[in-house]
Amino acid sequence: MSAEQTQALIRAYYDAFNREDIPAVLDLLTEDVVHDINQGGQETGRPQFETFLRRMEGFYREESKDLVIMTTPDGTRAAAEFIVHGTYLKTEQGLPPATGQTYALPVGAFFRIRGGKIARVTNYYNLPLWTKQINAAP
Repeated sequence: MSAEQTQALIRAYYDAFNREDIPAVLDLLTEDVVHDINQGGQETGRPQFETFLRRMEGFYREESKDLVIMTTPDGTRAAAEFIVHGTYLKTEQGLPPATGQTYALPVGAFFRIRGGKIARVTNYYNLPLWTKQINAAP
């Protein structure tokens, strides 16, 4: 893939994420996609990625904004930086109580591309900053 095609693929991923269109997100992934979860484990496979997305939609409503995508010249790797704007809907185990708090958090994501699909997704964000925002919300 070219760098431009990879940028379009990553943009389509975030567009589907923002629409909460899980089938469209999954269609952009390889069957053996590797998902590195921020401050969590690593999962492999499209079914595991779907389980993660469905679990997350019960706890959070999020939208990625101000997206910037960077790619290698050969299109095999990419990085994205954006601000995730969200609402904490339901208390997730080990985290502060949810009362509908809103947050805006910088996120960095890294991708490996194979065969025109996303083969790895790694997300990084500052969990203490998220917690600070959640705890400060009225």
